[in-house]
Amino acid sequence: MSAHTVLGMTEIGSVRQSNDYEEVGALNPNARAMVVLNPDSELLPVARANGILTALAVPRGGRLSGLSALFHLDGWTFEEMTVLSPAALHLQWPGMGVNRAPDAKPPVEEQLAGRARTLAELDQLFADARAYWTARDAAASGAPRQDFDPRWEAIGPVLAGTTPVVVHASDLRQIRAALDWADRQRVRIVIAGGYDAPEAAAELKSRGVPVITQGLLAQPLRDWEPYDHAYTLPARLLANEVSFCISTGGDAANERNLPYHAAMAWSYGLPHDEALKAITLYPAQILGVGERLGSLEVGKEGTLCLWDGDPLDIRSHVTRAFIEGREIDLENRHTRLYQKYKDRRVPR
Repeated sequence: MSAHTVLGMTEIGSVRQSNDYEEVGALNPNARAMVVLNPDSELLPVARANGILTALAVPRGGRLSGLSALFHLDGWTFEEMTVLSPAALHLQWPGMGVNRAPDAKPPVEEQLAGRARTLAELDQLFADARAYWTARDAAASGAPRQDFDPRWEAIGPVLAGTTPVVVHASDLRQIRAALDWADRQRVRIVIAGGYDAPEAAAELKSRGVPVITQGLLAQPLRDWEPYDHAYTLPARLLANEVSFCISTGGDAANERNLPYHAAMAWSYGLPHDEALKAITLYPAQILGVGERLGSLEVGKEGTLCLWDGDPLDIRSHVTRAFIEGREIDLENRHTRLYQKYKDRRVPR
């Protein structure tokens, strides 16, 4: 299961018309990934041929990007494909660093003011949403009717505690600021990215905040960090008893490589079974569908793959795959091209 992707919302990165994962503007809580899922995308069969059968389609752009949707990578329509929508509201946390160089542009004062303004706008947004829902609830008792507003409607499940806010934050200062904000707003959050999450392990564990790691196949961000700093992130989270799952970071064209991100974590300290759970059971639990997906148990959906070897071994292949008990076709653009050129007759 991919816990962070733009699969289904993009086709060709260089063709703007085929990219439908980003809305104009900074605050778009009502943008829904579900309604733009493309069942005919050529990227879906490629991903599911390597074991990715369920994914979280995540909107991007702006500060409050919108509502993600958990979906199966097979179906005739987006309604048929959708497992859970909304799955989460996505918030891009602002950078908390300040450039204090003498020639910094903008000046330090403007940087601090801009950050404070961004956070104030976010707080005001949630205050307005609460006021809207207070008025909506009062209307049921005879108060004047509150006009429908899709932005505040979208935030309703978050305020009710049924839908989490996925906060995209990697730096330690971002993570701690996001935790403080969640405490003030009394909302449930998940950290996405979490590069510095082990350093905030005590705070994350005490609050029960999980982490969706992204892009483990990466170089260290800072000169003084060891070469394997990104590779060992899952192992360090496990050692600190922080709940987590592994994702690729959202590159739709390479989503099929998700098992190899888990394999890298296995190579750098994460036990094999934990690495496998980090791309199956753990993302399902973090996204609130652990009772339906993520493991082979009585009463759960029959969504699974059969491999001819270890799923974390790049030499292994998916031989059969099932979604909700229905066997799916593993043919895709890659296999068709392989067969085409394999059977090509060489001219004499």
